Amino acid sequence: MDFKEKKRKIMKDLGGKALWTIEKLIAKTSKVDNTPYFDSDLFDWTEQLEKNQPIIRKELDGVLQYLEQIPNFQQISTDQKSITTDDKWKTYFLYGFGYKAEQNCARCPETTRLVESIPGMKTAFFSILAPGKHIPEHRGLYKGFIRYHLGVKVPQPPLQCGIKVNGETRHWQEGESLIFDDTYLHEAWNSSDEIRVVLFMDILRPLKFPGNILNTAILSLIKRSAYIQDAKKNQEQWEEKYSREVALDSWILMILISLGASSFL
Repeated sequence: MDFKEKKRKIMKDLGGKALWTIEKLIAKTSKVDNTPYFDSDLFDWTEQLEKNQPIIRKELDGVLQYLEQIPNFQQISTDQKSITTDDKWKTYFLYGFGYKAEQNCARCPETTRLVESIPGMKTAFFSILAPGKHIPEHRGLYKGFIRYHLGVKVPQPPLQCGIKVNGETRHWQEGESLIFDDTYLHEAWNSSDEIRVVLFMDILRPLKFPGNILNTAILSLIKRSAYIQDAKKNQEQWEEKYSREVALDSWILMILISLGASSFL
């Protein structure tokens, strides 16, 4: 680990401890219970997402045609190296901490429209777990969010894939919501021989005053941090590379189609 990485780790650890102290006020002013999991009925926008799962799945299928080119999570957010170092957890970002991945969103217009309609949505991406992937137990950065998963592509039977939050295991189902507080210790796994994909979102926790004001200020600071800015830069670089590869593949396909058609002339 070089000096820059050591300095960044120290700052992250200190920042994390400060955020965990502030979480006490966030918990006291939360409009939803401080439980590991949340009932999806608490949030009226979940029904719209669930109803449109087939549309989201169709756009995902287009993305998955280029699965090998999709980056590993730690290639976008290098801080994720503490929990994943292989190529079995890939992420296709639409939004990252309020920043929009314009080209990715253009390829998934209906999914983008749906996530943009959700109040307080800050991050949205397709989270892709390869067969055999296990994400070890860890906790999230900060309690100012709630975490949402929509089952988009779930291997059957669904018991092969699961998530454990605060010791309680649940399983994703296609077209169903799963919402939890990621500041509880949690882990996830895919023991099947197929990929598992969820639409993953971080959404502002509903808070009363003064927690809501404090939360806005804290998240503004986090957004400007190296932790987020480096991830934004990595995402933009990957997006440009991905777009060139997709464009090249489309060009080659058009040539092949043209050559095929000309053989009948």
